[in-house]
Amino acid sequence: MMNPTMIQFFHWYSEGDGKLWKEAEKEAKHLAKLGITSVWFPPAYKGVNGAHSVGYDTYDLYDLGEFDQKGSIPTKYGTKEDYLKAIAALKKNNIQVIVDIVLGHKGGGDELETFKAAKVDENNRNKLISDYFDIQSYTKFTFPGRGKKYSDFEWNFTCFSGVDYAEGLDSHIFKIQSEYGDGWEEMIHDEKGNYDYLMYNDIEHRNPHVRKELNKWAKWYFDQTDFDGVRLDALKHISFDFYKEWLTLLRSNSRKDIFAVGEFWAPGHLSLLQKYIEVTEGCMSLFDSCLQNNFHNASREKDAYDLRKIFDGTLTQADPLHSVSLVANHDTQPLQDLEAPVEGWFKPLAYALILLRQDGYPCVFYPDLYGAHYIDKDREGNDQEIFMNKVDGIEGLLKARKEYAYGAQRDYFEDANCLGWIREGDEEHDGCAVVLSNKDSYDKPMEMGKKYAGRKFHDLLKRFRKRVIIDENGWGNFPVPAGNVSVWIPE
Repeated sequence: MMNPTMIQFFHWYSEGDGKLWKEAEKEAKHLAKLGITSVWFPPAYKGVNGAHSVGYDTYDLYDLGEFDQKGSIPTKYGTKEDYLKAIAALKKNNIQVIVDIVLGHKGGGDELETFKAAKVDENNRNKLISDYFDIQSYTKFTFPGRGKKYSDFEWNFTCFSGVDYAEGLDSHIFKIQSEYGDGWEEMIHDEKGNYDYLMYNDIEHRNPHVRKELNKWAKWYFDQTDFDGVRLDALKHISFDFYKEWLTLLRSNSRKDIFAVGEFWAPGHLSLLQKYIEVTEGCMSLFDSCLQNNFHNASREKDAYDLRKIFDGTLTQADPLHSVSLVANHDTQPLQDLEAPVEGWFKPLAYALILLRQDGYPCVFYPDLYGAHYIDKDREGNDQEIFMNKVDGIEGLLKARKEYAYGAQRDYFEDANCLGWIREGDEEHDGCAVVLSNKDSYDKPMEMGKKYAGRKFHDLLKRFRKRVIIDENGWGNFPVPAGNVSVWIPE
């Protein structure tokens, strides 16, 4: 069985004009050849800004680029027809489709409603700083472009627990007076007192009518697309009980073991990731934000970073079966709120660490395979031009994962600046030897195993022309250039 490998097939600044779905359709065969086994797509439904929405500002979950709403029929990524064609092309190439699920908030309401709400302290949302009073906000969703096709459910203020807009008032977080509870929904941590509220109209998951509608929508979405997995957005702002129920029903209704990975972004706080997995009874994996943060720090600290500690405090080390490992995503890329870029020199090392080891389910980021160029404003409000180059040797690292990263793993982590490991291979695959350095060039002695005695190994990434010959005891001396990675495979 081939090693599973995911790609996030978009970034925050992906080109618009309906090009992404068509590109995915065209790239399906190439991705399969690289060893990609699943593609994570961006939110495919209509957002507040129509054809300009990245997708996380959800307006209508049932509009996959089919209705004239928010100024366009297509989403940023294309029409519903384009989307379904892209999915079909991926499946034809045995690539699974992972869809992005955004059920924490809705924006772009169609009509104002009047209801009671109170201002809360933005740094402690449990603290009311006003009495409840009447406000007006856009909490009524009638979806005039879609009408009642697919669903006749109309969202109103009882479907939300908070808003950040009140007609005629300055922007603030307002807690809606609700029949479903005095406070916010229960979260597993106390950041900002309670971090249930994130943005726009915060969905009230304690409302049984809302739950019923979101469960119904999940089945509808599956029936439309036959997706294989879900990426769940912004988990730290959503009731853990809700997603436990939602996933159980989705898997039951689809009669399919739907894969789920959640975004609970808590770099440096492994215990929170573990607690979330515990309270959701292991029903989903999580992105390893702790490992991504280690990569970010290692790249900045250069040879002062002790590589032996690269997996310390990470989900990939503590609970590999629930870890999706990554080097970057749309939130960590330059000019984004959670900006934590991994410097270019270190990216080949980071990708070797997630692609060529036995733990975790690695996710490749679109710009790291294809490159990216965009302009946006920095924190001071100035235009900044960003060039994200494709990672040096990324195709070779993917080839190594697809064809050689199998079997038992032996680690050689005795040096603070040079790590090495071997994969012995299995009955169907030869193994490989991997060496990486964040300082000088090295020669790393490692044992491949006696079955390789006398065989020549060459550097798949072509950093060296020479060959390494395995001695009679199964050992070889594997070199690596300074600040780089080498992957050695048998001829």
